[in-house]
Amino acid sequence: MNIDLLAAPEQSFVRRLGGTQEAWIALAIVALGIAVSLVSPKFATSGNLLNVLQNACFIGIMALGMTPVIVSGGIDISVGSILGLCGITLGILLVAGWPLPIAIPAVLALGALCGTFNGAIIAYLKLPPFVVTLATLSMGRSLALVVSQNTVFYDFGPWSAALLAIGGGKTLGLPNVIYALAAGILVLHFLLTMTRWGRYVFAVGGNEDAARLCGIPVELVKVSTYAFSGLMAAVTAVFLVGWLGAVTNAIGTGYELQVIAATVIGGASLVGGFGTAIGAAIGAVLVEVIRNSLLIAGVNPFWQGFFVGSFILGAVLLERIRSSRR
Repeated sequence: MNIDLLAAPEQSFVRRLGGTQEAWIALAIVALGIAVSLVSPKFATSGNLLNVLQNACFIGIMALGMTPVIVSGGIDISVGSILGLCGITLGILLVAGWPLPIAIPAVLALGALCGTFNGAIIAYLKLPPFVVTLATLSMGRSLALVVSQNTVFYDFGPWSAALLAIGGGKTLGLPNVIYALAAGILVLHFLLTMTRWGRYVFAVGGNEDAARLCGIPVELVKVSTYAFSGLMAAVTAVFLVGWLGAVTNAIGTGYELQVIAATVIGGASLVGGFGTAIGAAIGAVLVEVIRNSLLIAGVNPFWQGFFVGSFILGAVLLERIRSSRR
């Protein structure tokens, strides 16, 4: 019984990886890119494509964190607030004279702690993930206002140059955040497919009651997925603040919707049990391509949410069709 339960989610993952949704989304990106290029050749320029990829990486890193949460059957709409709180905290610490090599680990720990707080309430108090993370979304924004006193931080002291180099710098001609996303994909792919933790995450999302009967520590698994989500939001905060060169308490506002959209479009099932690292990254690229395409084509940017929502509905419908055939 134990072997079957733990093997089934991974086998489903392998079938999906070689199979379909990620490939269909990649084709959609190419098709959309070609269509927009015909309308406006500016889209296909190297500078714009690099800009699209760089912007997608911020959502992509957070989507990597969201993937285990959704795979395990949960959802986290507080990631934008966690990013904002971590970004503000990074600015405060650097202005206070903390060295960057100490401030960054402190901010990463804060993000993981925020995620752990979400997970603990959800797992041990048995409260709905949507309600809990909706509450902590509001709490996080409020804390960011309190600790920052509505101040804009744009001078990070002697470590300003180093922070800007991390978030806005390039290595071998590519923005550093692209390497961060690539590393995140490899790490999450390894965790989900090659570790006991990954098998547990799939098992909990596939059938929580059966997982508990098999001796899987369901509560700890849930807490760990939210902690991972908070950690990845903090990682994004470091790169985003370095890229922007400033931070306000509004940073990350609305990101949670884009992150969830990227994760679901990339193939993660909202009922749990399915999801891949590469799918989350591809979904993030599609979300950014939609946004950039609308701007390049001169379409009212207010249509962005409509098109992203349409792709979400399409992704969920595709998953429903695939599930009915299994």
